[in-house]
Amino acid sequence: MAKSTSSPDDRQAATADAIAPESPRDDRYVVVARRYRPRSFDQLIGQQHVGRALCNAIETGRVGHAYLFTGARGVGKTSTARIFAKALNDPGGPTSHPDGQSDIAQAIDSGEDVDVLEIDGASNRGIDEIRSLRAGVGVRPSRSRYKIYIIDEVHMLTGAAFNALLKTLEEPPAHVKFIFCTTDPEKIPITVLSRCQRFDFSPVAVDSIHGRLREIVDAEGVEADEDALRLIARRAEGSMRDSQSLLEQVMSFSDGKLTTATVHTMLGTADDSRLHAFAMALADRDAGQVLALIDRASIEGVAAGQLVEQLLGYFRDLLVVTVGCPAEMQRHAGESLHAELRSLGQRWGLQTVLAMIGMLDQTLVRIRHSLHGRVLLESTLIQITHLPDLQAVADIAAGLSASGPNPGVAVAVRPRAEASSGSTNPSAEEKKNAESLIRAAASPSVTAPSRVAGPPRAAAPPVAVASPVPRIEPTKPVAVNRTLVSATPAIAPQPVLSGSTSPIAQASTGSKPPPAAKSRVQLMREVEQNPYVQNCLEIFGAEIVKVDPPR
Repeated sequence: MAKSTSSPDDRQAATADAIAPESPRDDRYVVVARRYRPRSFDQLIGQQHVGRALCNAIETGRVGHAYLFTGARGVGKTSTARIFAKALNDPGGPTSHPDGQSDIAQAIDSGEDVDVLEIDGASNRGIDEIRSLRAGVGVRPSRSRYKIYIIDEVHMLTGAAFNALLKTLEEPPAHVKFIFCTTDPEKIPITVLSRCQRFDFSPVAVDSIHGRLREIVDAEGVEADEDALRLIARRAEGSMRDSQSLLEQVMSFSDGKLTTATVHTMLGTADDSRLHAFAMALADRDAGQVLALIDRASIEGVAAGQLVEQLLGYFRDLLVVTVGCPAEMQRHAGESLHAELRSLGQRWGLQTVLAMIGMLDQTLVRIRHSLHGRVLLESTLIQITHLPDLQAVADIAAGLSASGPNPGVAVAVRPRAEASSGSTNPSAEEKKNAESLIRAAASPSVTAPSRVAGPPRAAAPPVAVASPVPRIEPTKPVAVNRTLVSATPAIAPQPVLSGSTSPIAQASTGSKPPPAAKSRVQLMREVEQNPYVQNCLEIFGAEIVKVDPPR
């Protein structure tokens, strides 16, 4: 019988074709993340800076003896280490373009090369394993130019193991190279870091992951929508391996075509339209609609914790758009929602968005330690529907603080409960409680229940004031039901200066001459009728009373 001259790949393909389709198990199947692993520096995606530096080191003859590759999971650290090993041990090298068809390159790709040793730092972390490594360092490579040690998750080594490795790491034999890979470089001793050349691997961009996924589905002969691939790329959060694992999972679940509905069904997540519906219901302060959306998501299999995580991602994109960033910086919501996000950001304001993110983050932590995640989610979203307009309060405070002091007019704010009792001497304990309450009210991540229910108040149009401008200044604190809740402010007018940048000053500029100065009674009446001031008074349960200014 004549000897077969077919290549190993051809023989493997023929063997795979000979297996019956109804075979329940195929031991020869290789997952997508391994089959489409990069084999050369040109195939590295998202880490071009690392590939360029290593290629230049090879071409200029400046190859070090120890390298440290750091970065998150699935960004190409181990793949780059293998490519670097192939480049150093190439039969015609070292070269930055190794021959991928050589026996050495194929053995390194499969992890079977005798001169390139891959060690798992998590399971070989003791001093005994490092002593064995040191004993093998002195043995020259069998067929290659270098003996290369690739230690993955090197931060898992013990302190004694690191100490035993120091001398060998600093002055290894000329035929030995070390490549360390880790996801937590902070745990590596500084004595080891100083002996290595460090390369930081950045998360892979969504567009780069999306392009690679398109190449994979085209090679696999699978039809996929662009939106579905982009959704998988966003879900991977910068990890190329995670995106390929999710892609293979969705391909196994689908019926031959990948759609966004298939991805959401497989992953148990909510689509952008549902998240946007949540945001619109919260903006409209419709608690009933919010509860209905939660119930619908729960029926469709979306867990409360996953929904909170997605809402956090959605509001993160809303925050990014609110501060003026382009659609390319969105990581969770689709770029087609950029206009809607900008409109919502203008409607809510930056301070309100920050408060909602803080509330959702606290809720996520509580859900992970509770058996009643849905109840916690419902209560948090209902609190958001009753959240005061924090941005309006911040704007009115900024406008009042922009004017200078003038002791012409003064008013005070005191609680309604103590208006008739005349108690104005709070105890030390009441003062301490008041300071804690005021600090809590000033924090955007802690929100007290509002006394104002229903839809938000309509924002009052800007009032053009030529002169004077009222200003609120804190004076003496007062007590409210044995708890200090607010400070006594003093309101004083100040003439508008030329070229002032405050909103009130800008509104007052014009060709008409300024009106005559207003009396104290008129100024106090304007303060009392301001809707934002009334809202604050209702929240803190206080009222405005007359106070004689100090002489």
